[in-house]
Amino acid sequence: MLYIYFLLAVLTGIANSTQSGVNSQLRHGLNNPIMAAIGSFGIGFLTLIGVQLLTGNSTPSLETVRSISWWKWTGGLLGAFYVTTVIFTVPRIGAASLLSLSIAGQLLAAVLYDHYGYLGFPLHPANGWRVLGVVLMIVGVVLVVKN
Repeated sequence: MLYIYFLLAVLTGIANSTQSGVNSQLRHGLNNPIMAAIGSFGIGFLTLIGVQLLTGNSTPSLETVRSISWWKWTGGLLGAFYVTTVIFTVPRIGAASLLSLSIAGQLLAAVLYDHYGYLGFPLHPANGWRVLGVVLMIVGVVLVVKN
């Protein structure tokens, strides 16, 4: 059963690479990177509304929504930063460089978040294997970016 999560993780990586190219082409077609990001998020927003309606998941009350700390809503801001940065960056440095640098940043942050339990993540200490993995990832990024 755990393997299905590994497969899903790989598929998100494939989707991420595909999204970078699709959004870059949308930018080219619209000749406007901000409108491309708005279009990307707009389609995502409408898709999620449809999924919510189809699945019948419960909707939180307004009181529940108001009780959530402000910083827990910044995921959308971070998503907008990511998508917009990809749209600006991928035509200049290519998909492989962009994504390898992005994944290296994700891995560095994730190891720190796991090690210290930031953002509610369960503690997973940064042992030698994890540090070696980060170092090897950085070496891989250098090789990809060096081109």
